[in-house]
Amino acid sequence: MSRKIKHVSAHRSAVAGTTSVSLAAAGTAAHGARADAPSAVEAAAADTSSPVKRPHFLDAAERSDQSGQLRAINLYKSYRKAAVEVPVLRGVSFKVRAGELLAIAGQSGSGKSTLLHLLGTLDAPDKGEVHYAGQRIDDLPARARDHLRNRRFGMIFQFYHLLPELTTLENVLSPLMIAHGAWSYFRHRSEHRARAEQLLEMVGLSHRLKHRPRELSGGEMQRAAIARALIAQPDLLLADEPTGNLDQATGRDIIQLLRTLNRQQNLTIVMVTHDRAIADQADRIVRLAGGRIEGE
Repeated sequence: MSRKIKHVSAHRSAVAGTTSVSLAAAGTAAHGARADAPSAVEAAAADTSSPVKRPHFLDAAERSDQSGQLRAINLYKSYRKAAVEVPVLRGVSFKVRAGELLAIAGQSGSGKSTLLHLLGTLDAPDKGEVHYAGQRIDDLPARARDHLRNRRFGMIFQFYHLLPELTTLENVLSPLMIAHGAWSYFRHRSEHRARAEQLLEMVGLSHRLKHRPRELSGGEMQRAAIARALIAQPDLLLADEPTGNLDQATGRDIIQLLRTLNRQQNLTIVMVTHDRAIADQADRIVRLAGGRIEGE
């Protein structure tokens, strides 16, 4: 397993809380994703005698008097193509309440995925702020952003981004391998494995623990990705087109699973989709058009 932990490190997986090399795989590099941040693996392996000061995030009770668990405040984002500046987001503001299932809907090119990447600190706004649990997060140091994504946020991507050399169980465990480091992970491996197996049973993959991604269907890979996103018991789940690469029936199953998680665990979910039928199943819809909020 130690060899596989090193392999996880080498991949610098965005889904495990990093912001560097594999952002291209996660679909952000094409938009000029932030590349200055060290990986969570590097952070975990760093000298613990110089810990990063992390902000205090409000708990649910403290948040009751705040204006939302997650807030976007006047967000602007542009990208450059050669000498041409392409505006993507133009002053987007909204909030997400704790325990809400929120859909961000819009046509291709409306800025949905860019907005989700800003909310998840995978990219930085040109202007504006992102707040989570009462604290601004878009300007945190790189290691603090890594820690936030690894411990507080779960992320699901359209193309799954499972590590091909790892089994389903090992993919689900990968965020914990990175969060805890080799020694700490091995000390608690039985506990971690039990939780991963419980999650895989919950998403209907208890019979696929030892299968690798190439041996899974699209729906099974997305279920494995959901289990991986939940392994660290996040407060917030960010899902970028979670049904976009699936057939209609499988997509409905995935949305039903997300809705069940939302209701039973009071898990806050922000989901990007271009599918009106999928968006209609959310508690609330934020519609984007031309980089602006068209309506809620």
